[in-house]
Amino acid sequence: MKLISWNVNGLRACVGKGFFSFMEAEQPDMLCLQETKLQPEQAPQIEGYYEYWNSAEKKGYSGVALFSKTEPEAVSYGLGIDEHDHEGRVITADYGAFYLVTVYTPNSQDELKRLDYRMRWEDDFRAYLQKLDAEKPVIVCGDMNVAHQEIDLKNPKTNRRNAGFTDEERAKMTELLSAGFTDTFRHFYPELTGAYSWWSYRFKAREKNAGWRIDYFLVSNRLIGRVKAARILSNVFGSDHCPVLIELE
Repeated sequence: MKLISWNVNGLRACVGKGFFSFMEAEQPDMLCLQETKLQPEQAPQIEGYYEYWNSAEKKGYSGVALFSKTEPEAVSYGLGIDEHDHEGRVITADYGAFYLVTVYTPNSQDELKRLDYRMRWEDDFRAYLQKLDAEKPVIVCGDMNVAHQEIDLKNPKTNRRNAGFTDEERAKMTELLSAGFTDTFRHFYPELTGAYSWWSYRFKAREKNAGWRIDYFLVSNRLIGRVKAARILSNVFGSDHCPVLIELE
């Protein structure tokens, strides 16, 4: 079973940059998208998939989607917490044997204007995942807006207090992993450098591979034995992020 997660940075724009060719080539069983930036009625049709949308109330902002060849037993939207549930950031699908959660984690923004809010989000999201994990294993994927370790970005020293690489954000990822989850990519490649999933559009960053790894597949620890591969599809364009993938037995 192939699962793919991709921050498309505007699905309609991505469609114009090869999205359907990518879908045809990869044929994922489940595709999770972040930063769709549209309302469901504006969405392109993807044949052969059940589709689920959680769009932000603010037009052209945020948003997540799930496309699945298998119909989930149940689907829910958001965290059930009003403070967090207006920006289209979470979809949870119950597949019987596991939960699949796609997330677009809030960015702390320039000058860390949203860092305090981000900390509340992190605690609430972790508690949400732990509640799910108490029922059955969880797969959580998406743009989590943090480079966890220094090897997860090209220039750790100069980015130390920038959004996505603050001590506070990194510590929250450590807390989440310590709560019973495994970073699938680091499970297979614990010391690999130069593996990134996001590059700024500025300064020819992608051409120079001056990037960040901020897109993840995490799984409940007891599920890691079923994960057969974890990859970053850095040769796929169409967004400032590239897709990430796991193969599940």
